[in-house]
Amino acid sequence: ANEELTRSNAELKQFAYVASHDLQEPLRSISGFSALLAKRYQGKLDADADEYIHYMTEAVARMQRMITDLLDYSRIDARAKPFERCEMKAVAASALSNLRATLEELAAEVSLDDDLPQVQGDAPLLAQVLQNLIGNAVKFHGTAAPRVHLSARREAGTWCFRIRDNGIGIAAADCEKIFQIFTRLHSRDRYPGTGIGLAACKRIIERHHGRIWAEPNPDGAGTSVYFTLPAQEAVI
Repeated sequence: ANEELTRSNAELKQFAYVASHDLQEPLRSISGFSALLAKRYQGKLDADADEYIHYMTEAVARMQRMITDLLDYSRIDARAKPFERCEMKAVAASALSNLRATLEELAAEVSLDDDLPQVQGDAPLLAQVLQNLIGNAVKFHGTAAPRVHLSARREAGTWCFRIRDNGIGIAAADCEKIFQIFTRLHSRDRYPGTGIGLAACKRIIERHHGRIWAEPNPDGAGTSVYFTLPAQEAVI
């Protein structure tokens, strides 16, 4: 059964990789011709034509983002490195550096526990997890400026990390489904995205022998996403 599962996963990753590459070429052609139409004929036809060109350009860009994210998702195992000792404070700093422009644009405040632990893991992949989770926490904000806090606590043989936000929140019934690939709870017009980021987080955390889940905050303001990583006595 394990051999069959391994073979099936390998075939799935190969399919995703080949499909993504094969889809890129026709999309580049559509993107190029739609850009040419917009450049040559925008404002020269009627209003409906301008609107159709705009929709076509947007749809191509959205499909390209989805293919890129799907390709990144299929490459998680291929990009993985042997586990080593990681300072989670440094991993968080790397994630926040990548999010700097978004945080500044939204006047978001992200705080960290001073004593984030060391773990055994793949630092770039863990940084991707924090970048996705903090990025989501900031994106799904309410009327108040986004506020996010990253904390960690020791629980038996694991470290449990928590990303708490003050955003729009998630219904308890939706907390499990958001980690399924391509799942979206809101329209693209309001909150853009491909619905792959949280699925990638789940895959990375499970590769680290942990688990990930979300819960509404007890006070009803925002959401907390939790994930666990094994704690080793040699890593304090």
